[in-house]
Amino acid sequence: MDDELFEWDDANILHLAEHDVSPEEAEEVILGDPFEMDYDKSELGEDRWSYLGETSQGKILQVVITMRGGRVRATTAFEPIRRFKQLYLAFKAEQQ
Repeated sequence: MDDELFEWDDANILHLAEHDVSPEEAEEVILGDPFEMDYDKSELGEDRWSYLGETSQGKILQVVITMRGGRVRATTAFEPIRRFKQLYLAFKAEQQ
């Protein structure tokens, strides 16, 4: 895990684990060439970005992040719905 760029603690590590996603997988998606899906504000006014991307093992994930103290914090990550997977694969095909 890249603790200089990413903010990890028990709360977000355990939350990702509930979705069968490791911190390393979330980092791979964000550090790769992800497709930016959405920007929104949380109920508390925190900026949130949602990305689709792929791990080195070919696992397609949706990762939601925020910025805290200059570091990336993955707030959740999970397997996207089929339509979003297809969207990501189309994006990836255009990039090649």
